[in-house]
Amino acid sequence: MVDRDEVKRVAKLAMLELKEDQIDKFAAQFNEILEYMEQINELDLSNCEAAFHITELQNVFREDEVKPSMDRDVILKNAPETDGESFKVPKVIER
Repeated sequence: MVDRDEVKRVAKLAMLELKEDQIDKFAAQFNEILEYMEQINELDLSNCEAAFHITELQNVFREDEVKPSMDRDVILKNAPETDGESFKVPKVIER
C-alpha cells in the first residue's frame, strides 16, 4: 500500500512539488492502480502466447533508392561557414 511518505518520496524523485491535498489524492490513485495490477496478476495466462504488439505489424519501409539531389556547391553558398564539404556549426557538446 502506498502511503503519504511514499508519495512524497516519488514526488521528490520526479522533482515535483505537491500540495498537501494532492498527496492524499495521489496516494489513493496509486493504490487504485496497484489494486488493478493485482487483478491482472491473478489472470491465468499460461496458455496465451506472448504478444509484442496488439496489432499485426509488417515492415512498411520503402526500398532505398538513390535519387538526384542539389549540387553541394549551390547548397554551401547559403551557409555562413563551411569546411568546403559541409556546414560548420558551433560545438554544443563538450567532453
